[in-house]
Amino acid sequence: MEKPFKRILVIKMRFHGDMLLTTPVISTLKRNYPEAAIDMLLYKDTMPILSENPEIHALYGVSNKGASATEKLQNFVSLIKALRRNEYDLIVNLTDQWIVALLVRLLKAPVKISQNYAHRQSGFWKKSFTHLAPFDGKHAVERNLSVLYPLGITDFCRDTAMSYAPEHWERMRKELDALGVGEHYVVIQPTARQLFKCWDNDKFSQVIDALQARGYEVVLTSGPGADDLECINEIASGCERKPVIGLAGKTRFPELGALIDHAMLFIGVDSAPGHIAAAVKTPIICLFGATDHIFWRPWSDNIIQFWAGNYQAMPARSELDRNKKYLSVIPAADVIAATEKLLPASFIPLTSSASL
Repeated sequence: MEKPFKRILVIKMRFHGDMLLTTPVISTLKRNYPEAAIDMLLYKDTMPILSENPEIHALYGVSNKGASATEKLQNFVSLIKALRRNEYDLIVNLTDQWIVALLVRLLKAPVKISQNYAHRQSGFWKKSFTHLAPFDGKHAVERNLSVLYPLGITDFCRDTAMSYAPEHWERMRKELDALGVGEHYVVIQPTARQLFKCWDNDKFSQVIDALQARGYEVVLTSGPGADDLECINEIASGCERKPVIGLAGKTRFPELGALIDHAMLFIGVDSAPGHIAAAVKTPIICLFGATDHIFWRPWSDNIIQFWAGNYQAMPARSELDRNKKYLSVIPAADVIAATEKLLPASFIPLTSSASL
């Protein structure tokens, strides 16, 4: 399909990590249609993670969490008005929410492509698009890129992207200096949105002790919620010497991207910061429990991944207990051994107390 597309809309309404796994689609479209302005429709609360991406012309946010039915309706109407003014000639849909079919029908793009979702086979859905692309690939990145097959594209970009401005790193470096952190630091984000994705706090403390004994400084990060900060404080309190917790809950996504980009190693669970680390090419140790560790793993070759299923059988998705820490079966000693593989030889051990 040879088309000189000039205005493209990509639709993806999922969580923060999913948005980064969509960036190869944006990059591939920009590579093949360099003159095109590429817009993205996504949830409002996920906009910050893509806010600095230079390949995206504009972001349009859909109201979701906390919005009333009236607010959602008003948001939908205003979005339709704004999107119609843009006169798209290509729409690429990567979302299975039913409302997308209605939205796409209200836009007059000549080419409308969607992935062919098995649970969206109604005539209304299928006739809302000009092309339905079959799924292909074992990983989310590959699956997302398969939506572009109807375009006949052969030149694909397969790297994820996390962008930030120079001032974001300048602020982080200033904060690190104030907290007494040098260049040889490791970022650990132990928190996730759901408990079944979390590891034991005392095991994180053991890993931190091992890293700091080798001379590495450890910076703990998290979201700003009370539960996240409680987790950070408990882990820090369990360490022989407290790691740096002064940035926990205080970094916006572009700043977190800058912080992780300059780290020597990132350690985390199945959450968005792991995908940030993959996008900025920082070495990764990630821990997965009762989730698809192949489909959702950080898209990186410089990674050691632990899956709880290698230690104990994991339940089927339908039997998942969301209040159980399935990662508990992963020993701290195994993760410590992984840090020794990914990090250079020890530095001179730190003697000063870590900043809070």
